[in-house]
Amino acid sequence: MAAIDYLNRIQEILERIKTKEIEKIKKAAGIMAEAVEKGGRIYMFGSGHSAIPVLDIFPRYGSFIGFFPLYDPRLMWFNVIGPGGARELLWLERQEGYAEVFLQSYPLEPRDCMLVFSHGGLNTAPIEVALEAKEKGLKVICVSSLENAKIAPRTHPSGKMLPDIADIAIDNGVPPEDALVDVGQIEKVAAGSTVTAVSIAMSLVAEIGSILAKKGKLPPTFVSPNVKGVEKDHLQKVYQAFTKFYYSRSMK
Repeated sequence: MAAIDYLNRIQEILERIKTKEIEKIKKAAGIMAEAVEKGGRIYMFGSGHSAIPVLDIFPRYGSFIGFFPLYDPRLMWFNVIGPGGARELLWLERQEGYAEVFLQSYPLEPRDCMLVFSHGGLNTAPIEVALEAKEKGLKVICVSSLENAKIAPRTHPSGKMLPDIADIAIDNGVPPEDALVDVGQIEKVAAGSTVTAVSIAMSLVAEIGSILAKKGKLPPTFVSPNVKGVEKDHLQKVYQAFTKFYYSRSMK
């Protein structure tokens, strides 16, 4: 059964991440927790479907102040064709120079860090976000297919792929084609990179939260109002804390 095949493949990949990538996940979480302790930001970026783990990390229940998602609707699709469509997005994320202009709206500082998601690690937008972050003195963590990095030709003028730039490159464990299930034709079906990227993202959230909580430094955290003992205005206080966090520094 194809559905079972897919779930088995995902389980296999997650097991491999748990054993092969856990030390990198722990090291990355340490860097991110240190950024939060210093009053810095954990910037997060992804384009196309790689924006999904960024959307999922923050804001949502179980996540906390310190994460700073970089959303660009021009690099996220809202349509299949036409305005906000996939063709337009795929064209833009491959254009040199756009990411630098996009990042001008955010005052990156060395106490911050940057988390970049990109399954292929080839497209210009994530590569140039990582390069700009490194230029500003930030530590860079990426989540991508390291198998793809081994076989794909470099297309960016720098000659680099995303894992080449990152201080820590976490493998999403998914093959270059992303799709996992053979249904008897050249094209496989059912992609895996989103499931594994979100799983890695949430493991980072858990580890960072644990590190900060042990030090008594866990920032205000989004929590469901259905949890007993939570004050009625808790979420409002979290929004207020993020607003203060958002405006805590000015552009230079």
